Amino acid sequence: MTNNKLAAATLAFALLSSSAVLAQDAMVKGEVKKVDEAAKKITLKHDPIKSLGMDEGMTMVFRVQDPAMLKQVKAGDKVQFTAERGSDGIAITKIQKSK
Repeated sequence: MTNNKLAAATLAFALLSSSAVLAQDAMVKGEVKKVDEAAKKITLKHDPIKSLGMDEGMTMVFRVQDPAMLKQVKAGDKVQFTAERGSDGIAITKIQKSK
């Protein structure tokens, strides 16, 4: 029974570690070109977004999942972000300034 608990704990740790690595890999580098708080949108020049099948970098306008995110950034900021495709298009789900 002890071996089963150890194996389960090891597997759980491995899965959590893998999830953290995948989450970091999903972050995309970009540069803020424009913030439009009224429209709840942000324009980003970004690297490829592999998770969305975008194999080339480009400049795009994105909706934001939470409009409060727009108060954290301004034009010219270097950022990392995640984006997801939903029923109403692609939206930024997380954004943070890069160092």
